[in-house]
Amino acid sequence: METVIGFTAIAVALLIGLGALGVGIGMGLLGGKFLESAARQPELAPMLQVKMFIVVGLLDAVAMIGVGIALFFTFANPFVAQFIAVNAG
Repeated sequence: METVIGFTAIAVALLIGLGALGVGIGMGLLGGKFLESAARQPELAPMLQVKMFIVVGLLDAVAMIGVGIALFFTFANPFVAQFIAVNAG
C-alpha cells in the first residue's frame, strides 16, 4: 500500500509541476505575441488586450483543473481503495 501512495505522490507532483510549467510557457508566449502585435498596430491594442486576458483566464483554468485533480488523488485516492479490495479477498 505504501507503494501505491508513493506513486500517487509522485504523480501529483508531476501533475502540478508540469501543469504550472506549461501554463508559464503559454503565458510567456502569449504576452510576447501580444506585445509584438500591439507594437505593430497600436490602434488594435485594446481589442487584443481583451482577447489576451480571456486566453490568460482559460490558461489559468487549465492549471486550476490540474490542481483539483491532484487534490482528488491526494485526499480521495481511488487506487488505495482498489488495492485494499484486491488484497482483502
